[in-house]
Amino acid sequence: MPTKEAALKGAGDSATSDAGDTSDTSTTTGTGDRGTAPAPHIRRRATALAALITALAFCVGDAVATTFPFGRHSRSVSDLGNQFVPFHAHLWDLLHGRADGGLLVNWQSGYGSSFLPDFGTYLSSPFALLVGLFPRDEIDLAVYVITVLKMASAGAAMAFLLLTLRKGRWWTAGTLGASYALCGWSMAEASYNLMWLDGLIAFPLLCLVGEWALTNRRPVLGPLVVALAWTANFYTAYMATIGAALVLLLRLLLGREDVRRKLAVLGRAVLATLLGIGLAAPLILVVFKATKLAHPGRVNEFAPAAMPDVLARLLPGTYTFGTPAVWVGTAALLLALTLPFNAAVARRERAGWSALVLIVLLSMQWKPTHLAWHAFATPNGSSYRQTFVLCGVLVIAGWLSLAQGVPRLKPLLGGVGLLVLVTAIGSTSIVTESWTVPLLALSLTAVLGSLVLLRSVEARRLTARWAPVLAAALLVGAQVAESAVSEASYDKARLGRLDDYGPWSQRQDVQSAAVSRSDGWPAYRTDPGLWQTVGNDPLVVGGQGAQYYSSLTSEVWASTLTALGGGYSSRGRSPRSIDGPVTDAIFSVGARLHSNQDPFRHPLRGPYTTTVSVSRADVPPLVTVRPAGGPRSYGDNTFRNQEALLGAGVYTVPRVDIRDADGTVPKLTLTGQYGVRAREAGKSGPTQLLRAHCPAGSEVFLSVPDFAGQGGLRGVSDGVRFDARPPQNRATVQPMGTVPASGDVRVDLIALGAGVLPKEPIGCLDPVKLAARVAELKATGATRVSVSGSRLTAELPAGSTGVAVIAAPAIEGWSCSTGGGAARPAGNHLGLLSVPLDGTSRTISCDFTPPGLTAGSAVGGAAALGLFALAGYRWWSRRRRHDAAAAA
Repeated sequence: MPTKEAALKGAGDSATSDAGDTSDTSTTTGTGDRGTAPAPHIRRRATALAALITALAFCVGDAVATTFPFGRHSRSVSDLGNQFVPFHAHLWDLLHGRADGGLLVNWQSGYGSSFLPDFGTYLSSPFALLVGLFPRDEIDLAVYVITVLKMASAGAAMAFLLLTLRKGRWWTAGTLGASYALCGWSMAEASYNLMWLDGLIAFPLLCLVGEWALTNRRPVLGPLVVALAWTANFYTAYMATIGAALVLLLRLLLGREDVRRKLAVLGRAVLATLLGIGLAAPLILVVFKATKLAHPGRVNEFAPAAMPDVLARLLPGTYTFGTPAVWVGTAALLLALTLPFNAAVARRERAGWSALVLIVLLSMQWKPTHLAWHAFATPNGSSYRQTFVLCGVLVIAGWLSLAQGVPRLKPLLGGVGLLVLVTAIGSTSIVTESWTVPLLALSLTAVLGSLVLLRSVEARRLTARWAPVLAAALLVGAQVAESAVSEASYDKARLGRLDDYGPWSQRQDVQSAAVSRSDGWPAYRTDPGLWQTVGNDPLVVGGQGAQYYSSLTSEVWASTLTALGGGYSSRGRSPRSIDGPVTDAIFSVGARLHSNQDPFRHPLRGPYTTTVSVSRADVPPLVTVRPAGGPRSYGDNTFRNQEALLGAGVYTVPRVDIRDADGTVPKLTLTGQYGVRAREAGKSGPTQLLRAHCPAGSEVFLSVPDFAGQGGLRGVSDGVRFDARPPQNRATVQPMGTVPASGDVRVDLIALGAGVLPKEPIGCLDPVKLAARVAELKATGATRVSVSGSRLTAELPAGSTGVAVIAAPAIEGWSCSTGGGAARPAGNHLGLLSVPLDGTSRTISCDFTPPGLTAGSAVGGAAALGLFALAGYRWWSRRRRHDAAAAA
């Protein structure tokens, strides 16, 4: 005989199904609640509603905050403007055939970098291809649209999963699907790290793969879904896979199959996962290898967040960088908190899902499991990148409590009581805003009103057709409103705490036009200049620059440019160009842009006009010939290092007398450099005075890599900026002016912070000697250079001996041959590519294969064969069963 709860639920479903609010009824069998899927139109409605709510709430929030594209505030904070938008711009160029390079080599960044690892890290999502549909100067809008579409897709995927796990009203599934897509992690963190949003999509999709393993369905589609997730963004897909595995294990523990069948399910799931990861191996192994060859970033020590801060992040609008952004909306949170008290749900299921929520939460706070979530390396920046998995589990728990029927009074009171406790503890945290609790109260009122109405409908105490409509309006309205308010608060918080970069504007128009007029690649390079707009200016405005900001910036390039006097940010992962004729000659930079400061990177907000000038230089070709032997490593002096790579002495490095403003010699630090202090408040004039003697007419360069402030050559220049902030930023060597006829060099420094000065900070360049060396390198260098994608060829003068040096970083993966002979790995000449010459060959040819691609392709091929074999076996099994049935 049916229970009272079952009878009430059946009556409620019957009453509301006439209004189109529930799916068709069917029985469930097997593990937990698996059985007949809901009607296709039910899923279509739920997924469409989830996508609509997500896009609407997110865009309304941005409009309220007046951020791009709805207002004057930039949304390109941190790496979004500095990395991700530029890489999407480069993808646009690749899709339209306008990029220098191809999928394997990016000739525009870092004077030649491996691009496939960057593609696999930032651009391998299918959504990224949509940039090709937008105009080039609307790249910021393209990235915004992609962000919205990814979030909407995540909401749709979660709604689909919820209805797969347990049938229920389509609009409640849609709303909870949107609550997952609009979680705090998604809006506060992933919205400006948009490749992470692929993990947000991957988690519900991988849970579906687990469901297919449970029901022994879609054996071919499952691995393809896994491959898509790991290809789109393997980093968050790794976390999503762990989360989906935990969900599947729980489903098996709650099921009633025997051990043999459970092992069969695990076998199918593991096989699908391995085949999918194997299919993605060509990209995964390339990125893995590039990570090993990259310049090391900051090493973080994990420290768990305080529990009041963690609980505060369950509330709307709270923001901080060092805690998990686990807010999922009041409706989903309340329903999840009712689950332990909801007697309509089986006791084992209540206990299991409640335990899973706690296990995932606690695993984020314990160092060993924290490291396991992040592939055993604490990430730079946000330490809780796996938070979306916890958000997903919370939403599923809430759905399981609701899908059985609206929780009755007891579980509702229990859920509200827990929510009040969470709020009481969380409101003590400094991350809680003054309006957080009032917004929560308003949302809770609307959600409770919706649930009470639905409960009355299910109990047949209310039969009016408007009741479900009003309930839906309250639930959806609460989700949209609190998500929009939270998104607006996140926008403003990010702008106040993170660097921001302007969208495409008149500045980029002027810069890209100047680059286009000056471009002569590969005869010479056109460098966008030192004072860049973003760390990846060459990808945005064109040209072939030294700048290159990526998590995969090679160690060989970062260390080489640093030795030559190059500055950087992001602890070396964002090298900057050097505005100097010696390095321009070394790297064949025949044209260089000089731009004024960017108003989004300096306190110049408001109307402005970008001024750009282009300097030209007679430089050697991309491939030059040097004598064999020579120095094998760099020293400590910037100018001597430049001479070593140039192959000639062109600098005078004078003895420098360094004094503080009061005439005293600064104290030496433990590193053998002079310590400097910032200028005291209320005082004017220089803080340090540098005196030296150089040949008249030579050009003065100042190398003070750990100095922050301004410098000027007395009587010649002033206001030259140095922006060191060790260990984050290093200042670039800069030109100061021409030595007067007296030969006296007087440099005045104004320190804006504590720092150090090297003992030999000044180099005086003899332009005549440099011109002579350039003429020599041109006479003996390549007569013709051709660059096509990942291939470089050059023709050399007859009888060339010694070493051919290619003005590109000696990153691993290059192989070269001479005269059409056998290819060998390229050599390393002080950080640049080199090829030994024997005097008999007039041509060299170099090709690039990213490390890891060959092994990854082999694994991918094996996985593809395995998938074909699996598909063939399944076809053969079905055919055999069909024939057996026909014979019977």
